[in-house]
Amino acid sequence: MSRYGKTQILINDNEYYRSLVRKRGVNAIKQYATPVLKNPTIEERSQLAKTTHIWKYGDRFYKLSNQYYGDPQYWWIIAWYNSTPTEANISTGTAIRIPLNIEEVLAVLGA
Repeated sequence: MSRYGKTQILINDNEYYRSLVRKRGVNAIKQYATPVLKNPTIEERSQLAKTTHIWKYGDRFYKLSNQYYGDPQYWWIIAWYNSTPTEANISTGTAIRIPLNIEEVLAVLGA
């Protein structure tokens, strides 16, 4: 399933985009709505089963997501859980936490 499967599609007919709409020869621009995620409590986060991973050269969030969840599209879960938006913010040897059950994580986030 696409990661956008449950995301609402919006029609952007904002005046700012009118020149772009004319250039493309379309009536309006379709965009995906920004998902609203719940900010879990400390208690909710602490109840998630997790493991520690020592960051090594060549690690990427999408690779770890594929390794732990069987799907690279959930890379953002690992980034979110560690409050680290990109791999550039992690040094080799840093211990990161990886929540193990993707369904539980998504439920806690309201996704």
